[in-house]
Amino acid sequence: MHGGNLEKEMKKVVDFIKGSFDELINKVSWPKYGELQSSAMLVLVATLIFALLVGVIDYLFKNGVSLIYENL
Repeated sequence: MHGGNLEKEMKKVVDFIKGSFDELINKVSWPKYGELQSSAMLVLVATLIFALLVGVIDYLFKNGVSLIYENL
């Protein structure tokens, strides 16, 4: 690589970082704290329900397989 090519590539990187920063500051709509809290609670509740469901299915499957093998 020649010095000119390196300078062009570095300028591209710097322009990308500047553009990304500008977009994060001026164009992204960040959620309000209350919206963030309610979304976090929704994720927490959904995760707990999913974990409970998987636990119940696992329990039923384990007992079902145990019944099958005990009766063989």
